[in-house]
Amino acid sequence: MTHKNWLVWTPRVLLILFACFLSIFALDVFDEGRPLGEMLLAFVIHLTPTWLVLLLLIFAWRWPWIGVAGCLLLAAVYAFLAREHLSWILLISGPLLVIAGLFYWSWRVARS
Repeated sequence: MTHKNWLVWTPRVLLILFACFLSIFALDVFDEGRPLGEMLLAFVIHLTPTWLVLLLLIFAWRWPWIGVAGCLLLAAVYAFLAREHLSWILLISGPLLVIAGLFYWSWRVARS
């Protein structure tokens, strides 16, 4: 695999893995004693961050600069929303910042 191929694929694969990681948190809605319809609705709502990351990935696949801006925006919004929980910010915003940096690097190499 060439240097350029590595730079193209790494941020995309990491964003897919990040979406899978986020979707794991949606599984906490399944609980005994709750109606199935209520659990399914809660599950879809809890998957909203995953849908946002996958939507970002669709656009970032073709335009890496959108991956940079989108990952930075999602990281900043999450950091603001979870500002009282530093460990949560590191767990969610940290990988997004790394992926944004990789998208930026990929974009810069592709332009040169």
